[in-house]
Amino acid sequence: MSSTAHALAQKVWDYHQLNHTLVPSDGLFVLCSNDLRVAEYAAELYLQGYAPWIAFSGGVGALTEGLFDCSEAEAFAAVAQDMGVPKEAIYIEPASTNTGENIRFTRTLLEDKGISAERLILVQKPFMERRAYATCQRLWPEQAVIVTSPRISLDDYPNESLTYAEVINVMVGDLQRVMDYPQKGFSVKQDVPIDVLSAYEKLVGLGFDGHLIQS
Repeated sequence: MSSTAHALAQKVWDYHQLNHTLVPSDGLFVLCSNDLRVAEYAAELYLQGYAPWIAFSGGVGALTEGLFDCSEAEAFAAVAQDMGVPKEAIYIEPASTNTGENIRFTRTLLEDKGISAERLILVQKPFMERRAYATCQRLWPEQAVIVTSPRISLDDYPNESLTYAEVINVMVGDLQRVMDYPQKGFSVKQDVPIDVLSAYEKLVGLGFDGHLIQS
């Protein structure tokens, strides 16, 4: 990757992260995906005593079709159990296919079980923190949340199954959604600094448009 593209990607990566401070909370709410490192991080938070239960939310999305032999939530829960999280501390929402459904369906699941929480820790991929927060603020505004993600740098995030280009494509697409979704009623508006918007436009110009919503 060119140094120019890397610098632009770093600016977008940094914007997506909210850097909330973790404090003990009433529950962990995990938005599942294709990245099992999020499940491992959520399990670590549980084992460190940050919350007494974990809700895993995710069915089969565009990035996970054919990846697991079960729903994202079930795959994440299996990772957590392997790490020592007891089954009785885990709730599974296996039907959602997007961030909005993650929030709506998990809210319903917790309400049906009579579970209330003054504060939740929302766990997501690093470059999806801001969109998850903005969506939760729109669809569940009365719920206090702290957003966090695995402490992985941009340079360390790609792995054997995820290239730099794929990471940039997805996080550029997520920034488009951060900007466009408030007009659709899917999330609350987020300020996008001029330098971040410029980085986004330049990355799109460089061809990182594989995850954009086409109008």
